[in-house]
Formats: sequence, C-alpha cells, structure tokens
Amino acid sequence: MVRRTGDGLTRTEERAGTDPEVLSVLPYAVMALVVLANLIAGPTVGLLPLVSLGPAFAGLVGGWRRTVVAGLTALAAGVGLGIYSGLFEERRGFASLAAVAGVTAVGVAGSVMRGRREAELAGMRSIAEVAQRVLLRPVPRSAGHLRAAVSYTSAVAEARIGGDLYEVVSSPEGVRVIIGDVQGKGLESVETAAVVLGAFREAAHDEPDLRGVGARIERAAGRALQGERFVTAIIAELDPANGAVFLNYGHPPPLLVRADGSVSFPEPARYALPLGLGLGPDEAPEPFRVAFAPGDQLLLYTDGVTEARDRTGAFYPLGTRTLLLKDPDPEAALESLRKDLILHTEGPLHDDAAMLLLRHRE
Repeated sequence: MVRRTGDGLTRTEERAGTDPEVLSVLPYAVMALVVLANLIAGPTVGLLPLVSLGPAFAGLVGGWRRTVVAGLTALAAGVGLGIYSGLFEERRGFASLAAVAGVTAVGVAGSVMRGRREAELAGMRSIAEVAQRVLLRPVPRSAGHLRAAVSYTSAVAEARIGGDLYEVVSSPEGVRVIIGDVQGKGLESVETAAVVLGAFREAAHDEPDLRGVGARIERAAGRALQGERFVTAIIAELDPANGAVFLNYGHPPPLLVRADGSVSFPEPARYALPLGLGLGPDEAPEPFRVAFAPGDQLLLYTDGVTEARDRTGAFYPLGTRTLLLKDPDPEAALESLRKDLILHTEGPLHDDAAMLLLRHRE
C-alpha cells in the first residue's frame, strides 16, 4: 500500500513479505535435502533428477548469475549422486544430468526476462512519481492563518497516483482549498483529476467569489467528463474574519473539531450534484458558512476514509477518532489517524484515501 505525505515523498506501506535471504538460500536447501534423502534411502532410489529443483527455484527468485551458480551446484550434486547410485553405468544417469542442465538454461532465460520486466516497471514507477509530483503537489505547511498537512494512501500497492485530488492555494480573498474524488479508476480518473486541479489552481487566484471558482471548475469538468463519470468535491474558502465557506458537490461533509473538543460534520441545507453532471444555474451548490476560530481544526477527506470497513463490515468511525488529532504537529496528528485507519481495516484499503488537515493558528 502506497501513501503520500505532506513533504511530497511517496512511501510504501510496511507489509508482511518473504525475506530475500530466505529466497536466496532456498535453492541450495532444496538440493541439500534431495542429496540427504538419496543418501538415507540408499543408492537404489535414484533421486538425481530432483536436484534440478535448485536451479528452477533460483530462476524464479534470483538473477541469472545466481541461477548459473545454482545450476553448476546441481550438476556437481548430480554427478556425485550418479556415482553413488551407479547411474552412469546406464544412459539414464547422463539423461538426468541433461535434464538438470536444461532446467538451468530455462531458469537463466527466465531470470533474464524477469530482470528486463523489472527494469521496465522501475522506469514506469519513476515516471509515475514525477506525474504525482506535478498533479498532487505538496501542500504548503503554512498558508495564511492556517497550518496544513495532507495524507494520501493508495489502495493499490504499486500505484503512485489515483483519482483522489487535493490542493491548498493562498489567494487575496483567503486560503482556498479543494478535495475531491473522481468516480472510476485508471488513467482516465488521473486525467480528470488533472483537469479539475488545473481549473481550481487558476480560478482560485482569479475569481473574487467562491461561486465563480466553482463555476469555472464545473465548466472544465463538464468538458473533460463523458457519460456518467463525475467528481465529488468540496471547495472551501477560509479567512480569519469570516470563518470557513463551503461549496459541497456531493462530497462527504468535513470534520470540524473545535478548540474545546466538540465535533461536528457541517452539511449544506441542500446537497448539489457532483461535478461533471451538467449542473444548471439553479442546481449549483449554495455556499454555507461555519465559524472557524483559533484552535479549531478542519479535516477534509474522501470516502475511502469513512467507507473503510473492518472484517465485520463496520465502517471506520471517524467522528470518534478526533483524539488522534491532538498532536501539536499537524503532520504527526494526521499520520496517527492514517495508521489507525489501516489498523481498522486490518489489511489493504479497497479505495484510495486522501485527508487534508487544516488548523487555525492559536
């Protein structure tokens, strides 16, 4: 499972795996067991062909050099077993050694091909990391009167980018933020996220009113999306004098944690349709305002957080986890919440999960 933190680094979630040292020893352990079994069973059993399991395993887990070494070791063991069992008095002893050599050759070819595929995959991963840095840039740790932190956890172990999006922009009207979730998966969702973020970054600086920002993004999403694809999103504007103003396009409500510890999920009087569904002038979301004072915290998130289930099917209880956000460092607080989310699911997430934490400075 891959996650992205506020410093822009992408890290792979720690998960159980096979120790590489065990894999490197496995081919020789298999050959040793075959030789030992043959010696115990006696010369009449003839387990020589089974030593080819050594180079076969080496070809699966190691490079071509390691496979060659395992093959030579297998041939040496085969010669010893052949002499011990008297197989070279017949043709089957030489046939067994030929089988070992053949398996070694196949293992070497397989390891070379696997190495090439791994190199290609590494190249694609590096390209994906560059694309991620362009699409999901690190949010500023400080923006106006706010401190910010972000966490992005991909549901796919080798993924670097997905359909969740976020951004924080300081504008003349205040700090403007967006968080959204593109319906669907794959490259199309990444392209849609790029369109929405590009429109937001431009409109956040140019539009004097938050409605204008939403209208610009809606037009851009309408041009990019086809069929029944859409984007749920929250656009917010925060300034010290007026608190927080939200436009909610069918997105889960934000989590507001007051300085006194009280918790609420501010919701609009009427939910609007998501972006990209052809909203008319009368269907645009109505801005709604909430107080946002020093010491308050605002958590914006995607449904990959609240819809994460444990083994019993219970959703993640985000509203009861606000104590995890008490750390003075917003990035450490968000990391604690992310770890608790992973602990709740007891395994990989089924959907990408993005969280954006905003704190009003004391």
